Amino acid sequence: MLHKILAWGLKNFVSRDANLLIFRHFHVGSEIMQFIAKNVEGVEVQTSPLKPKDFEDIKEDLFLKHDLNLYNFVINLNRQLKEKKLGIKGKRPIDLSMITPDRFDHIEFPDRWTNILDLRSAIELFTPFYQFFLTNNDFIRASNSLQLDETIGIYTSQILNTPGHLSLVNNKHPMVPETTYSAAYRLVLHGLAAETLHAVLVNLKQERFADGVITPNVQPTTSS
Repeated sequence: MLHKILAWGLKNFVSRDANLLIFRHFHVGSEIMQFIAKNVEGVEVQTSPLKPKDFEDIKEDLFLKHDLNLYNFVINLNRQLKEKKLGIKGKRPIDLSMITPDRFDHIEFPDRWTNILDLRSAIELFTPFYQFFLTNNDFIRASNSLQLDETIGIYTSQILNTPGHLSLVNNKHPMVPETTYSAAYRLVLHGLAAETLHAVLVNLKQERFADGVITPNVQPTTSS
């Protein structure tokens, strides 16, 4: 019921550009988790990529799966690292096969007179529905997954050996959860962090393609 309401709301009331950002986020987030899973030496962490193409895909618990995938990914990765007494050490050569320069703007979104809500307004309106329909445990995990941007940034900087990229992360700290009253602001920061990190990986892949180091699975284009 929750995701039927979300799909209906996005389709009928959220602006075309806001819908594009929302759909992009699932693609970008899935590729970032796949990148980390493939490039941490000594562990095998399964990921469940979410790459929706239309509003029907949302009805399959898409938002909840995205949040829990991130939360559980960090738990499972650290469990393996602890059990095997490992630290994060990037594989060489770095696997960038899952990173696509696709802007995902080939998806058509409605642009009727009712599609007026911007991204933050939509989030503020949808958050109470999210809390009402989810179990307490699922809602806390989904909400606290927003705190993991810095964690994901640390993993990536260790893999790439580029600690300077951590300065781009503003949505923190993972051990100090915020309240859901600032959900819209934090979600937009979360989206910005994901977009920034994905752009770094896209640029790295394009540079390696230009140097003849790798052959990408998707022809590179200029990243946004």
